[in-house]
Amino acid sequence: MLDTSREQNPAPSKEPRGCLFALSQPPLMIFLTVIGVLLLMASVHDLFLL
Repeated sequence: MLDTSREQNPAPSKEPRGCLFALSQPPLMIFLTVIGVLLLMASVHDLFLL
């Protein structure tokens, strides 16, 4: 016979964190900012100094 009684309450499932949560992390934002600044500096160098 299958026991269908529940002695414990199931833990509430946490909502999965999406991409916006990952983008809000400071180390990732610092990394993306550094990459963006390097790309900007390279493009300005190519446009105005070459």
